[in-house]
Amino acid sequence: MVTINLAYTAPINPPSTSPTLNLTWVWAGLVYKVRRPELFVPVITACEILNEEEAEEDVTITRRVTFRPDAAPPSGETVIEVCRLRAPCRVDFEQEDGTRIGNYVSEGPEGELYMTYVFEWRVPGVKVGSEEAKALEARYRKTARMAVEGSINTIRAIARGEISMD
Repeated sequence: MVTINLAYTAPINPPSTSPTLNLTWVWAGLVYKVRRPELFVPVITACEILNEEEAEEDVTITRRVTFRPDAAPPSGETVIEVCRLRAPCRVDFEQEDGTRIGNYVSEGPEGELYMTYVFEWRVPGVKVGSEEAKALEARYRKTARMAVEGSINTIRAIARGEISMD
């Protein structure tokens, strides 16, 4: 088994984007993303919320998500994810196989906001250092960028009223 660790960061409000998103908007978007990931990450086609628990500071949501057949592994699979929402800037996802994904919002020195997704993909049956592992890493890099930028774009579309948070 190979574990592929990647992270991707993008500015949330680069020049010439409108509207400017604040932390409140971004957090609301990330919370909505847990419930409706297919609107944010195109490799996900469906989501079913299985359980929701609230603690003093955190919310934990267990969901079943289905991935497109042409997605990098888990291609076409349905997996169970436990999502831990830690307001106002962090969502952690853990899949059944131990794969972990973190969605983090951070602030730069001038108050600018950034979104970072950190991935720890576990891929059974792939040998460390193999050509297959290298190809998966390249594919996952593209997925990481698409996930971050797609999430920011979807949150901005929500803020513009183009997508309703039903």
